[in-house]
Amino acid sequence: MDKKTTSRDGTSLAYHVTGQGPTVILVSGAMSTGGTVLPLAQRLADRCRAVVYDRRGRGESGDTAPYAVDREVEDLAALLDAVGGDAALFGVSSGGALVLRAAADGLPVRRAAVYEVPYADHLAHGAEREAVYKEQLNKALAEGRRGDAVELFLRLTGLAEEMIQRARQSPMWAGMEAVAPSLAYDDAVMGDGLLPRARLAGISVPVLAVAGGASPEWMHRASQAVAEAVPQGTYRVLPGQTHMVEPDVLGPVLAEFFAG
Repeated sequence: MDKKTTSRDGTSLAYHVTGQGPTVILVSGAMSTGGTVLPLAQRLADRCRAVVYDRRGRGESGDTAPYAVDREVEDLAALLDAVGGDAALFGVSSGGALVLRAAADGLPVRRAAVYEVPYADHLAHGAEREAVYKEQLNKALAEGRRGDAVELFLRLTGLAEEMIQRARQSPMWAGMEAVAPSLAYDDAVMGDGLLPRARLAGISVPVLAVAGGASPEWMHRASQAVAEAVPQGTYRVLPGQTHMVEPDVLGPVLAEFFAG
């Protein structure tokens, strides 16, 4: 990240700009930084001015207690100001929930796109699973058990136990523990884990909700529900893609939408 701006509460935000065209700010999901979505930004750069940033509490950005979802909306407001005040937003996974919250709160956003926001309405026992995860996550973080918090998240995503234990022995584990406190931020952004229909109904800009064709059915239905909940929603499926979507596949779809 080669640029800095400051959020309303004084938190320093690190960001990077690439490309030319209509501006779009990319919002990463849990356990990730701006660098995670940089390959997608580079894929957009021939048609868009793509902005990636480290969300508060991770990467080169700062953090200021106490946390609230409103602070992350203010972070996006600060970034919008820093890049000229006229931009679209894209968010992946829980980052998509933050994008939808920002659009619903009336930030000056031209368009918004999200990829597989994991609203659990159509997942069996989804609300109960989210409640248990929230309780266990907050307990682990309160007790300083960052590794256990990361395990809880990886388990929530469906990663097999042997893969989780292998990850704990890998060189990347220290980095995962470093951003573990931000898991509580993403959990707060997701609320009770269910689609906030009343809030989404207030979004006044076009919204594109995208899912991967190879992802679980409940994620397809969650993305479709987002498109149906907003007044100007469009639903799109990318054949063969999973939650780890390929930038070369998603990039052209987003570029076309943001140029519209």
